[in-house]
Amino acid sequence: MARPVSDLHRFWRDPALPFLEAREVADGRDVCYGLHSHPTFSIGLVTGGRSEYRNGRARHEAAPGTVVLMNPEEAHACNPLQDLPWSYRMLYADVPWLTEIQQGGGFRPYGAVLSTDPALYGALNGLFDRLFDGTAEVLEKECAATSFFAGLHRRLEQGGEQARRMDADGTPAGLERAADFITANCTEPLRLADVCAASGLSPSYLVRAFKARYGLTPHAYQVNRRIQYGQRELRRGRPIVEVALEAGFADQAHFQRAFKRHLAATPRQYAVTGYAVARAA
Repeated sequence: MARPVSDLHRFWRDPALPFLEAREVADGRDVCYGLHSHPTFSIGLVTGGRSEYRNGRARHEAAPGTVVLMNPEEAHACNPLQDLPWSYRMLYADVPWLTEIQQGGGFRPYGAVLSTDPALYGALNGLFDRLFDGTAEVLEKECAATSFFAGLHRRLEQGGEQARRMDADGTPAGLERAADFITANCTEPLRLADVCAASGLSPSYLVRAFKARYGLTPHAYQVNRRIQYGQRELRRGRPIVEVALEAGFADQAHFQRAFKRHLAATPRQYAVTGYAVARAA
């Protein structure tokens, strides 16, 4: 007998811990992502099956025991291989909260995009168990999350050769202005000329350099921002159709297709399941 969708795909959120969000997928054969990014820091683990993991220019095969990491706004995607069973857990941490935990005067990006360190995997899996435990108190969960992230840089350094690293590169000011302009106006019907005027870049350079830096075309970046806007509004309990139109989509169906392509979940799944898991007893 097939398992209920709620058992196969769960979100966890708690109003008392608004800086964290988690999801758990028990069977991801039908869970397929396009390239996308998050404003949060994202870290997850593969619990079953195999998948192809893309992060910027890096491509890896992720198997059980693998931890994957995505800094804020890094374009990435992870999809199952050969229609095989695939399960995973993902955790999203807001940057201001994580910056405070790091105590470095500003957010310090993580150099590793992937690790097979068993100690790191076990610690992260234990944190997921704590967050999804409906009987654990808020303080217990917050302490567990704080302890994990406070030691994450050290754990990655101890992983040594097991951590694959990305090349660091600077971002020209014009590209930052373009990204900021798209973010601030993501729900509007932008033209390429609008972005060029705001950034001071030529159309040909903007399109080429923007994708090289962010992993997404300017339009894909705008759609990604619209989906992030939609997530925020859905968490507030607003109707899906209202959110779809305010986010800049033509209709609810268009919003639903884009939302599922980015998050591998429907807007209704995202809106309904989170608090139910958080409050389960």
